[in-house]
Amino acid sequence: MPVITSLIAGLLFGFGLILSGMTNPAKVLGFLDISGRWDPSLLLVMLGALAVSFFAFRVAKNREKSLLCQTINLPTATQIDRRLMIGSLLFGAGWGLAGYCPGPALTSLLSGNIAPVIFVLAMLAGMAIHAVMERRS
Repeated sequence: MPVITSLIAGLLFGFGLILSGMTNPAKVLGFLDISGRWDPSLLLVMLGALAVSFFAFRVAKNREKSLLCQTINLPTATQIDRRLMIGSLLFGAGWGLAGYCPGPALTSLLSGNIAPVIFVLAMLAGMAIHAVMERRS
């Protein structure tokens, strides 16, 4: 059952990304271009996502099991440290350069365009580099 639920949630999430325009790099870059021709439409998408997640995390914080009886594992880190700042900067730079972040890039893999494929390959390479560096420290 969790696999089917995950599939449905993933399809719903991907459909939402497509419907909102998050899979269109030009639209995303227009949103990020605050000093030029700024497109604020994605702000509504982000505010909607924040509103839903705010309440979902509030409910999840007071539960041990999900509605499907799976253990809920919420992050426990609360400190903003150097690693978080560097990771956030790298994520933002990649988003600003490519117009993709991980979810929309994965959703766009079947679009027939090469850009999301290159982005996902670079993302996987970055994840591999991070894993190697983590093992060394």
